This record gives sequence, structure tokens and C-alpha cells, in this order.
Amino acid sequence: MIVWFRHLPEMSMDVSEWKPFIQNNWFRKHYMKFVYLLMIIFFLAPFWLGAEFTPITKFPLILIIASVFITHEILHILVINTKGDISLTFRGIFFWLNTNATLSKKRFWVFMSLPYIGLSVMPAITSLFVSGNMKSLLLFIGWINVIISSSDIINSFLILIKPNNSVFCRCYYRGEDIT
Repeated sequence: MIVWFRHLPEMSMDVSEWKPFIQNNWFRKHYMKFVYLLMIIFFLAPFWLGAEFTPITKFPLILIIASVFITHEILHILVINTKGDISLTFRGIFFWLNTNATLSKKRFWVFMSLPYIGLSVMPAITSLFVSGNMKSLLLFIGWINVIISSSDIINSFLILIKPNNSVFCRCYYRGEDIT
């Protein structure tokens, strides 16, 4: 079940068994500052590198950005739609998905990384084989998605440093395999 713009019901979790996903209190408190910094860096990177998206002005930019965002969220949902309930919530301009599903390390990493790989890495690679407007469009899609994926990128690295047999639920993890 997908719940739109509402939080999922609270779950009771044994905190002696489950550890916070981000264990360092200082980093957990300042996490979004790192995300904002990464977003700014990604936003400014094309200007620093001298990239131009001039052919893109022929396309409706808002439509492209909205399509990238919706596709990004759909890719997240595809990974976990059969594992548990999903909630799409937001605060300000930030949207995020919550689930009550317990996910293995591999599935959780795919959940966090698939939109980045599918909408930033793959268009960047594909752009090497095309030219003109198509190249600019693919690079623009990748650029917009990498900005959207800032938090996902940080989380993907954090997932990789957790033990291999870890399972994840909400903002917690524990070290045991699920079947």
C-alpha cells in the first residue's frame, strides 16, 4: 500500500537490537547540511566545468525536471513495492519515501542507488555515443537527477560500510540475515 503525503504508523523497535543507521550523533544532527552542500556543489559543477545546456532551452524545462523527479521516485518504489507499505512524504521542497519493510543490505543499496544509476550514470554514458540536442538532453537529465539524488548518494556510501549481513528498517539496522 502506498500512503500519499502522510507518515506510516509508528513501529515499535527494540533499540537494544536495532542501531541507528547514522550512529554518530553529530553527523545525524547535521546530515541535511551535508546534503545541501552536495546539492549546491552538483548544481554549480556544470558552470565550473564550462558545460552549456543551450539546446535544452527548446524543451520545456519544468516538464523535464518533473519527469525526472517522478521517474526517480518510481524507481525507488519498484525496488520495495512488494516488501511493505510505502509513504511518500515531504517537508518544504524535499520529498522522501518511508517504508516499514525490512530490507537486506543488497536490496536497501539498490533501493538507494537505482535512481542515481538509472537516471544519472546511464544517461551520462549514453551521452558519449550521441551528439547535439540528444546529448544535451541526456546530460541535463543526469545533472538534474544527481541534484535530486544527493541524499541517496550519501546513504549509498553509508550502506556500503555496514556489515554484509545487515538488515535495514526505517532509520535503523541490525546485523542479521533475512530470508
